[in-house]
Amino acid sequence: MSVLNERIRERRNACGKTLLEVAETIGVKEATIQRYESGQIKNIKHDTILALSDVFNCSPAYLMGWIDSPYEDLTTPYKDSINHTQKGVRIPVLGRIPAGIPIEAIEDVLDYEEIPAELTAGGKEYFALKIQGNSMFPKYLEDDVVIFQKSPDCESGTDCAVLVNGEDATFKKVIKQSNGVVLQPLNITDFEPAFYSNEDVEALPVAVIGIAIEIRRKL
Repeated sequence: MSVLNERIRERRNACGKTLLEVAETIGVKEATIQRYESGQIKNIKHDTILALSDVFNCSPAYLMGWIDSPYEDLTTPYKDSINHTQKGVRIPVLGRIPAGIPIEAIEDVLDYEEIPAELTAGGKEYFALKIQGNSMFPKYLEDDVVIFQKSPDCESGTDCAVLVNGEDATFKKVIKQSNGVVLQPLNITDFEPAFYSNEDVEALPVAVIGIAIEIRRKL
């Protein structure tokens, strides 16, 4: 269960609201709110977080776990509370990631996004990719910007940026198996999964370079 799930439950109880009251206010089913609180739904849309923060009279950044007080930044627009523009860290939005080039040295930068400075605690590093194509539809849409935490590994079932065979990064769900790894598209209607044996993973190589942590979508 994430901080977001826990804080939704915490704020609902603090406000004395029932699951049904919250659900009716933001236009979802009561069971959906229950699934938010239990952690069954982890990837909650930004507009839903904004609606919940209005219901609970708190900052969206507090629900996300980025600040400690429910009332800090309460008057800040949601975009700014997500980006923490005054004390944020700029990260590059990349169209592609050529093999062998450190991310900080890539010149093919499409734009920049800001993330809360506290996310970089402990030396954690981040980059962003602009989604091209629809292999990860419907969770991710073309032109979405996805924020990644740099990482050379992940848990099975995680959505990751992966570098394969010295080519540009691909974005897929990584499913680990005893004999290899599957790069699984979410759009299984139009795309096939790709299997790489343990030997392939070493020889090609197949390398995780980042774990998806946030979607940013323009209306």
